[in-house]
Amino acid sequence: MRKLSRIALLLLAVFVFTVATGFAEEKAPEDYTGDLVVYSPHDANPLNAGVAMFQEKYPNINVSVIAAGTGELCQRVVAESANPQGDVLWGGGADTLAAYVDYFAPYVSVHDDVIAESFKDANDMWIGESPLPMVIIYNKTLIDEADVPTTWEGLCDESLKGKIAFASPAKSGSSYTQLCTMLFSQPTIEEGWEMVGRFIKNLDGKIQDSSGNCHKLVAAGEYAIGVTIEKSAVLYADNPDIGFLYPESNSAVPDGVALIKGCPNEENAKLFIDFVLSAECQTAQNADWARRPVRSDVEPAGLVALDQIDLGDYDFAYAAANKAEIVEKWNDLTVE
Repeated sequence: MRKLSRIALLLLAVFVFTVATGFAEEKAPEDYTGDLVVYSPHDANPLNAGVAMFQEKYPNINVSVIAAGTGELCQRVVAESANPQGDVLWGGGADTLAAYVDYFAPYVSVHDDVIAESFKDANDMWIGESPLPMVIIYNKTLIDEADVPTTWEGLCDESLKGKIAFASPAKSGSSYTQLCTMLFSQPTIEEGWEMVGRFIKNLDGKIQDSSGNCHKLVAAGEYAIGVTIEKSAVLYADNPDIGFLYPESNSAVPDGVALIKGCPNEENAKLFIDFVLSAECQTAQNADWARRPVRSDVEPAGLVALDQIDLGDYDFAYAAANKAEIVEKWNDLTVE
């Protein structure tokens, strides 16, 4: 009897050691079950493709997707915080996500070692999943390429009045990043706001509700130029009438992915985060939808290397900490 007790204790010790050291047998993909609710502001095609890849790998997880703008989804997370309905937020500029970290839970991905520290929250509240340089997109049938501005201040040229497609930073995460990029392109924030004031006047009251409309309106010939993100502009690579350039003092704030605090399906949410950061998903999103990989071990096929873009000093902490005040000032300037 004493011998059996020793064996039982030994087996228990081996089990505890195995679990503690991470050598427990991993689940097979088909063993993961249950639900997953993904909130995402991504364009429909890459969003649906990424979710389809996840479901192909984990066929017994039922995935629901709620698609909307970054600002709307973040506000939804806040409104639902007492009883979260979503599990993971996939997409949205990391500077916007940083303003809502109180509603996210920390998570360190299994892919942590191949993602630069500059693309992760210091407290692991969000993880960058695709760096996003900003671009000026233009329609060659409406503007001579030589007249396309190469600086943010160039957007204030009065010859462009009413011809620029730009979305409200109050409604679009990428437009908020663009606004902050403009502010930081000047020597001081005060000078940045002076320039932004002139830019707003040049919009001539035409401000879009969605950043996703800007590149489409330029491509449709309704606007000569627009401010958009790289991943949208490169979709027109085969259109001879559409071009784009990277303005000076640019930014490359990443889209982020975050675990919603208190989410009902935490295990599946973490699984999804690891999946969108996997080489498999990152490579496919780059190849099929021209999204820039965040992983250091996946080359950005068909995209300009980040070190070839004039990146300015983007004050991430300032953009995150002062989001409400910056958006309020933008709103005030647009009604003056």
